[in-house]
Amino acid sequence: MNSKLEELGMLVAEGEVKAEWIDCNGHMNVAYYVLAFDSGVDLLWTKAGITDEYIAKRNLSTFAVEAHITYQQELCVGDSYRVTAQILAIDNKRLHQFQRLYNAKTGELAATAEWLNLHINLETRRVCPWPDDIRAAFTAIAQAQDSELIPAEAGKQIKIKSPSFALRGYLSDE
Repeated sequence: MNSKLEELGMLVAEGEVKAEWIDCNGHMNVAYYVLAFDSGVDLLWTKAGITDEYIAKRNLSTFAVEAHITYQQELCVGDSYRVTAQILAIDNKRLHQFQRLYNAKTGELAATAEWLNLHINLETRRVCPWPDDIRAAFTAIAQAQDSELIPAEAGKQIKIKSPSFALRGYLSDE
């Protein structure tokens, strides 16, 4: 019997796996894990002040420029889930966040997502600094999570440890 994990990070989304999200393997398709995580990004942004009104009035938004998803446990139709977010770092123009998707019934970690987001001027389509109010809001959220440790899954690289074939340079000792 699995023990329920302590949820780490701030709750940013909840939902239930829909029948149309199930793939030929009988579990939630990878695209819908990303959808669940993305809905959590939206709520985190809202908590920091990045709303539809913010985007429309200031002509500023964010773009995800890198993401890494890990799949830990299957989710099936009808399973309820919870998504939490943790801000790992922020600078003048970027935010590095980490999300966890839990099976709400069992408490098991189902998946993780790591994102690098850029603040964007929508007119120029270029990276630009966070406004002071938004950066302060994200910093406050991050500081409230300061007692949490860096997630073990953060910064992982995809690599086969002992491949039967690999391109030259694939292994770091080559």
